[in-house]
Amino acid sequence: MSEPLMPVLFAPWRFKYIKSTVEAEKQVCIFCEAPRKPDDESLILYRGKHSYVIMNLYPYNTGHVMVVPYRHVANIEDLSDEELLEMARLVKLSIKAIREVYRPHGFNIGINIGRVAGAGVDKHVHIHIVPRWNGDTNFMPIIAGVKVVSQDVKESYKMLKPAFNRAAHELESWKDPSQHHQDKA
Repeated sequence: MSEPLMPVLFAPWRFKYIKSTVEAEKQVCIFCEAPRKPDDESLILYRGKHSYVIMNLYPYNTGHVMVVPYRHVANIEDLSDEELLEMARLVKLSIKAIREVYRPHGFNIGINIGRVAGAGVDKHVHIHIVPRWNGDTNFMPIIAGVKVVSQDVKESYKMLKPAFNRAAHELESWKDPSQHHQDKA
């Protein structure tokens, strides 16, 4: 028997993700289902009128959240102006709360449209907010092909939820940009 050409690192927890993406194609949308559950069960950090903020169960980094519209829409161009504006505001709210709790050095913010672009759930558009720190990229992804996330998602939720609650009153005070412009006149 010959030696394998490449060492193998077993990551059985990844199977749960792989299985969920296959099953998700057969079942209801996870982003449509999440708002029907209690926040602490679905890990929803904030609920707006048109969209909500939820923890990513398979994070790229500690504190990785997503902004998701309630309406089941695959593409950003299919969102209403109201949905898109609120989603942008929830990105701002998310950054504020994540900064308070984790003090990251930067953020990756992105939308993957389509499976080929990396969308794990490609039928329901969502925005990723990923906090980043100097040195958070190490040898593990390069050498072993795995990403190390330093905190359990449920622990992240417990830390972020109060920060979202504190930042939420600011969201309530944001005005419609058209009204803001009229105030200056």
